Amino acid sequence: MNITSTFVQASSSGGASLSLGQSFKLRNGVLIKNRLVKSALHESMGDKQGRPLDCLLPLYKAWAEGGIGLSITGNVMVDQRARSEPGNVVVEDERHLAFLKQWAEAGSRNGTALWMQINHPGKQAMIGLNKETVAPSAIPFKPELAPFFGKPREMTPAEIEDTIVRFGRTARIAKQAGFGGVQIHAAHGYLISQFLSPHHNRRSDKWGGSAENRRRFLMAVYRSMREAVGPDFPIGIKLNSADFQRGGFNEAESMDAVLAIAEAGIDMVEISGGTYEAPAMTGSEQTMKNSTRQREAYFMDFAEQVRQQTKVPLMVTGGFRSVAGMRDALASGSLDFIGLGRLMCMDAATPQRLLAGLDPQYAVSPRVSGIGYIDRSRMMEVIWYSHQLMRIAREGQARPNESVLKVALTYLVGNFLKGEFSMPKFRAS
Repeated sequence: MNITSTFVQASSSGGASLSLGQSFKLRNGVLIKNRLVKSALHESMGDKQGRPLDCLLPLYKAWAEGGIGLSITGNVMVDQRARSEPGNVVVEDERHLAFLKQWAEAGSRNGTALWMQINHPGKQAMIGLNKETVAPSAIPFKPELAPFFGKPREMTPAEIEDTIVRFGRTARIAKQAGFGGVQIHAAHGYLISQFLSPHHNRRSDKWGGSAENRRRFLMAVYRSMREAVGPDFPIGIKLNSADFQRGGFNEAESMDAVLAIAEAGIDMVEISGGTYEAPAMTGSEQTMKNSTRQREAYFMDFAEQVRQQTKVPLMVTGGFRSVAGMRDALASGSLDFIGLGRLMCMDAATPQRLLAGLDPQYAVSPRVSGIGYIDRSRMMEVIWYSHQLMRIAREGQARPNESVLKVALTYLVGNFLKGEFSMPKFRAS
């Protein structure tokens, strides 16, 4: 079967005529009004029980009115017993359906498509949040991150099957609430990413071993979600090009995963990379590879390789910083959508500027607090930028020059007082 024939791109398929404002029609007829996508961000706007908070509504309204074509939510967890960070929203049943409908309405204004990103953290759950953590295999984090993430327990086959069902249930509820689509989070070291990785997945049953067996969980999750939402509801996926860990998920296996999920009927693939243990998008411009610096995007080389194999719609997130770089990427024909992350934390109206031909108002840069153990956890990139999202929700705008140290201390003390987690113990270094 030629998998490239299963996808229809109604808009232009590449070339100099493409613009950021050009619409794109997915294979199921769903139209995305432009090529700019707010990639999933950690909003930290759920309570201790995973209930979504009211501040999500003005935030998503601001993004929708800011001109974005597609907005993808921060990761929504499928199991209350498995949260990744304080503030995760959990959708495991219909108890929050009324609010989810308000969220869908707010984020879908101005012709914006709103998709819910659906996730399970596996072992990548901050210590003290859950009674225990589970993973494909009981592989601990490396020593510098061990104070933040506890050693996981290997999942039983029954737990694996239950989790697959949960992904489908959450997708069904998202559709029922009025979201325009869903995205599977299979990147950045969370549970599906762990199943794909030979480093994290050492199982000897049907869920581990060969690359095909390690893909089995991902494919089962996709089938569960597809059965829950039907053939015409958009399902996307966020997938690592590689984990950048010794013995981990590599580009060859990622390519096979892309081709398998494309043939199964996925509607869009977002290419990303890295995990908490080996982040791929937190470096400064000085530490980037020269090819990345010149082309701006972190994963363009891999996107080009994927495009040679399949016409599945592709999105690349990470590194874009100018209108020219975004236009060049689209004109190359190697991708169809430009993913925006941290830029959207500093200015919700960034898409309006880009569509008008103006570069972003603020520059993305690494955020460090100066406190060694906090910075080694690599969580400041999440904490500082998610703090700006709360400012947009409450004040209508971010504070791009806000002190990183102040935000770090506020976050640690605030969550400690709320009982979200215990302060980790550290050895002197």
